[in-house]
Formats: sequence, C-alpha cells, structure tokens
Amino acid sequence: MRILLLTIAWTSIAFGVVGVFLPLVPTTPFLLLSAAIFARVSPTFESWLVDHPALGPSVRAWRDRRAINQSAKISAVVAMTCSLCVLVWLDPGPLPLAIVAAVLSACAAFVITRPSA
Repeated sequence: MRILLLTIAWTSIAFGVVGVFLPLVPTTPFLLLSAAIFARVSPTFESWLVDHPALGPSVRAWRDRRAINQSAKISAVVAMTCSLCVLVWLDPGPLPLAIVAAVLSACAAFVITRPSA
C-alpha cells in the first residue's frame, strides 16, 4: 500500500510540475494531494515538498492560512471561463450546459473567496 501511495504522490507532483508550464493544468491541487499523501507515508518527502523553493510556497500558504496565490486564482477562474466558453461553442444542450456552469461557478466562488497568499 505504501508503494502505491508513493506512486500516486509522485505522479501528482509530475502533474503539478506540468501545470507550472501549461496554463490549463492546475498546479496547487496536485501538490496538495502529494503533500497529504506524503504526510501519511513519508515525512522525508513531505519535508522536501514543503521546503522546496518553487513548489513549497503554495502548499505552505494553503496549510497555514487556507490561502491561494492571486495569480493562481486568476489563472483558475480564466481557465474555468474558457472551458465554459468552449462548452457553449460545442452546444451540448441546455441541461449539460447548466450543470457544468453551476459546478464551475461554485468552484470559481470557492477559489475567489479564499484569502490571497
């Protein structure tokens, strides 16, 4: 089980690093998942992640103050808006569009209402 959890954590870090370079891939949620898993199975890897100069600040901000960096907030809301616009353009019908719009609105509201790091 430990090997599986470590594999998931490192895969999540890989996705988080990809998110640093690709604007539509989130970074912080993947890093938070990795930190949570590492906290249970490897304190050494958890310390490495939390103390990492590039990856650690967002994890520490979330853990300490449940805060999200302002640029990450903007990127997240812009990505959600773009996703919704693409869905409108694809015209899936009113019900799927309404469901997706409601979910994205709730997610955007959550992100916006968190304190800024």
